[in-house]
Amino acid sequence: MKYDTVLVLDFGGQYCHLIGRRIRENGVYSEIVPHDITPDEIKALNEKFNVKGLVLSGGPASVYEAEAPKIDPGVLEMNLPVLGLCYGQQLIAQIANGKVERAACKEFGIAYVAIDKNVGVLKGLSKKEKVWMSHGDTVFAMTPEYEVLAHTENCPVAAFRHKRKPIYGLQWHPEVVHTEHGAEMLRNFIFEVCRCKANWQMEDLIGKMIKELKAEVGDAKAIIGLSGGIDSSVATAVAAQALGDMLTAVFVDHGFMREGEPEAIKAAFGSYGINFVMANAKQRFMEKLKGVVDPERKRKIIGEEFIRVFEEIAEKSGAEFLIQGTIYPDRIESGFRKHSDKIKTHHNVAGLPARIKFRKILEPLRDLYKDEVRKVAKMLGLPQAIVNRQPFPGPGLAVRIIGELTEDKVKVAKKADRIVTEEIERNGLAENLWQYFAVLTDTKATGVRGDARAYGYVVAVRAAESREAMTASFARIPYEILEKISTRITNEVPEVTRVVYDVTHKPPATIEWE
Repeated sequence: MKYDTVLVLDFGGQYCHLIGRRIRENGVYSEIVPHDITPDEIKALNEKFNVKGLVLSGGPASVYEAEAPKIDPGVLEMNLPVLGLCYGQQLIAQIANGKVERAACKEFGIAYVAIDKNVGVLKGLSKKEKVWMSHGDTVFAMTPEYEVLAHTENCPVAAFRHKRKPIYGLQWHPEVVHTEHGAEMLRNFIFEVCRCKANWQMEDLIGKMIKELKAEVGDAKAIIGLSGGIDSSVATAVAAQALGDMLTAVFVDHGFMREGEPEAIKAAFGSYGINFVMANAKQRFMEKLKGVVDPERKRKIIGEEFIRVFEEIAEKSGAEFLIQGTIYPDRIESGFRKHSDKIKTHHNVAGLPARIKFRKILEPLRDLYKDEVRKVAKMLGLPQAIVNRQPFPGPGLAVRIIGELTEDKVKVAKKADRIVTEEIERNGLAENLWQYFAVLTDTKATGVRGDARAYGYVVAVRAAESREAMTASFARIPYEILEKISTRITNEVPEVTRVVYDVTHKPPATIEWE
């Protein structure tokens, strides 16, 4: 059976794979393909899939830049439905000889669009819609073959469609949760415009991952980096099904885990029915990071040291492959694609050293978002404690301690983080939060203890709401809980004199501070 499929052409935008997974949420298969795919290559894909439509993703470039990614114009002549988003919309407008220019007033964040015609992709929408914008270029006019469907105060052509062909363009991002009715817009395109049938399920993806790992590894041995987090745990469960006793799970204790976490991970996975190795590498990590302040250097040093530990264990076990629980947000923030911007290096992506002793690094979850990983975890029957575990960066507290790392600062960060976790969970807030943690800043502030002057660290508390970590909102924690957290930290951690709360969304910030 061939799945009805929508192809997403990748122009380097952060939300490219988010578009793909939103399509999959509707039971329709999606495949991410290069932006310069040719009509013949699309026809060839029809042997495997039933290609029903194309989405042109956003991207960081301007359509007028010399090296800006382009589309094969013949793709727009294939009589396939096309939806251009942000950069994709501007590219369609440019090809159609519309007027695309740098906007005097750029739009980043929430905007309100006036819907002039609620047809096609905009069917059933109100006259005014709350959307998420992120653009510097703007479409100011289209040729007579097109009609304008929506506008904003600063963007006269916020949405358009071809009068005869099923070609649409939206300046905003319907794939992010901040676009209030974005899901309806995408459903309109998938089902009303492309006429897709919902004939694909997540279970198909698990079988595909297992099959791919078996094919890649063959009769060889592999090790997997296991942190105890949801991503590495799911990757381990998938790899265990694929490779059985040819797999060794390795937990590296780099010294930057949360209080009690190494012991809990050993207890959970030591009796999990797989080969399990716990490597105590605290001293070597701390020595490598001595004097390092820059967060990018921290991540790269940690990434390289992880690999070196894995290589040493692999040499003893005879493993030739390394499996990681890398998920898609890790890869896009590391700027791994040709036209994407690097936001920050992830220790297990761009932080990897150039030379490694493994035949290959395998990433079965590479195209999944966090909430998809949780769905897979439930399907695989993993314990609820793992399914609901909040995301924790691979470098651990090393990237939640601003500035140089010291053993004393690590102790302070662990105590503060434990207090935040205890109060959030004790008050029943954890279920609705994506992440909640403490950051030990490199700033000090004057305080008062008793009648004496105190001078200590400033701790920032971060709590975020999100679905997939590509966008996030700061959580509106009740003041009495924030007060309790602040009081406990300043009372129980004497090195801290001040506690602040981070009220920044993503974007413009990232969820982690480093």
